[in-house]
Amino acid sequence: MERRDLQIPVSPEVGEVSGILVRPVDARWLLVMAHGAGAGMRHAFMEATVAALARHRIATLRFMFPYTEAGRKRPDRPALLLPAIAAAIRAAETLEPALPLLVGGKSMGGRMTSTLASEAGVGQAHGIVLFGFPLHAPGRDGTGRAAHLAGVTVPMLFLQGTRDRLANLRLMREVTEALGQGATLHIVEGADHGFHVLKRSGRTDDDVIEELAATTAAWADGL
Repeated sequence: MERRDLQIPVSPEVGEVSGILVRPVDARWLLVMAHGAGAGMRHAFMEATVAALARHRIATLRFMFPYTEAGRKRPDRPALLLPAIAAAIRAAETLEPALPLLVGGKSMGGRMTSTLASEAGVGQAHGIVLFGFPLHAPGRDGTGRAAHLAGVTVPMLFLQGTRDRLANLRLMREVTEALGQGATLHIVEGADHGFHVLKRSGRTDDDVIEELAATTAAWADGL
């Protein structure tokens, strides 16, 4: 297993952001994985998911957004988030040109990646993996955040928990059904937005992470 710390140039205005490449020796895919709004690329969810993906032969390139790189808590505007994702994709294509590419991320990171896909494209990526797509704010059900998805031209995998307060499952099903064959919705029973499960569910968070990784690998291999 290779783990490499990187510096990824974004733009003259932003400078560089940090990244981490994790590559199993038998990797079949490389996933550029953006973190969520509330934590950086070293968050426990990111670490655990990267490790599980590696067991399923998926390499990952994580990276910081400019605001987390600078130690700020408030997310940047999309005008700064999207170039960081594009820079990470370019870095991935340069570092591992022989590996087929996936892109995506957790919550906001996934939504910004699909936004980039709808506006400017995502390089040579074969698909987008969305870990907990934040369809709406808690208690404010709606589908406005999904409007851009109609402009995405690569397959998308949505991994959603049944207790996710940021994604009413009825609405998520409506969104993915409207997108047709380009969208796959996988429901994670008992998981919340952070993919935590209650003890009474009989499952652990590690079980859920394994489900996410196995589902991602199976979906990717079917592309």
